[in-house]
Amino acid sequence: MTTPSLKQIVEGALFAAGGPLTLDQVQALFPEEERPARDDLAQVIAELTADYSGRGIEIAQVAGGWRVQVRALVAPWVGRLWDEKPARYSRALLETLALIAYRQPITRGEIEEIRGVAVTTAIIKTLSEREWVRVVGHRDVPGRPALYATTRRFLDYFGLRSLNDLPSLAELRDPTFLEDELALPDPQAHTPGAEPTAESAP
Repeated sequence: MTTPSLKQIVEGALFAAGGPLTLDQVQALFPEEERPARDDLAQVIAELTADYSGRGIEIAQVAGGWRVQVRALVAPWVGRLWDEKPARYSRALLETLALIAYRQPITRGEIEEIRGVAVTTAIIKTLSEREWVRVVGHRDVPGRPALYATTRRFLDYFGLRSLNDLPSLAELRDPTFLEDELALPDPQAHTPGAEPTAESAP
C-alpha cells in the first residue's frame, strides 16, 4: 500500500472535517512519534491554498482554523442544490447583532438605549442558540446586567479570522449589507458532502 503524502492527508482531513481544523487538530491525526511539525503543516496548507486558486472551492482561514468551502462567487448557484431556503432575520436581530459585534462587551440595556426600542428575549435567545453571542460577564452596576460578546462560531460563520476583519461601519450603513450576508448558507455547510440547514428566527 502506498503511503499518502502529508499534503494528501491534510487535504483529505479538511474535506472530511465538516468545519474548521486547527494545526493541533491536524497534528492529533498522527501517532505521537509521527506528528509533523506545525511549520510543515502550515506550509502544506499554503500549498493547498495556492492549488485551489481560481477554482470553485477554496481553503480559508477563519477563527476556528482552516476549512474547505465554496467560494462566495459561486455560492448562489451551489445553493440551489438544496431545497431549503436560507434563514431570514429581522432588522431588529441584525441591528442587535451588529451592536454586540462592534460595541462588545455590551448589555441589553445599552443596546436598547442605542436602538431606542426594546430588545426582545426571542432575539437574545436566537443569537445565543446559534452560538453567535454569549455572556462574558456582568456590568458592575445595580442589577448586574449581563455583558454580551460575539463568539468564535460567529467569526467562523462569517468567514472572519478576528474582529479586526469586520466590515467597516460605512459598509454597514447599507441597509441590505447584513441581510445579504446572513442570507448565505452556513459556510461550514459548504464542505463537500455536507448539506446546509435552514433555521427559523425572529
